[in-house]
Amino acid sequence: MDIVGEHRIAAPRDLVWRALFDVETLKRCIPGCKEVEQTSPTSFAAKVQLKVGPVSATFSGTVELTDIDAPASCRIVGQGNGGIAGFAKGSSQVRLAEDGDGTILTYEAKAEIGGKLAALGSRLIVATSRKLADQFFQAFAKALSEVKV
Repeated sequence: MDIVGEHRIAAPRDLVWRALFDVETLKRCIPGCKEVEQTSPTSFAAKVQLKVGPVSATFSGTVELTDIDAPASCRIVGQGNGGIAGFAKGSSQVRLAEDGDGTILTYEAKAEIGGKLAALGSRLIVATSRKLADQFFQAFAKALSEVKV
């Protein structure tokens, strides 16, 4: 499954970059987030409660940021397990470009799912994934708009 997106964030690129590594910002912005812990300067562990169609589960997962070219780009590699609900794993290339006094964030994600989630069908999974990404970036943009530079 492939998902691409672009979001304009009304904040300078350096601030957007720092927020991508900030545990408190991530906790506030990740839909269904129960906890996030930074396990190294480039790694995180999280618990997220999600509902995808008729399947509800709490997913425990890890995320590693690699290929870091601060503050322009990085690759995010992650995996999560929701028990009998299934698993998800994948990666995303994230790029930040200056746009006047704001930032254009683009991403290209590839994901693999298994278990009950895979039985739901790709259309529902893709639609839910896009909705969750949009919710994250709306919350992320709002959180950054509240930061005094």
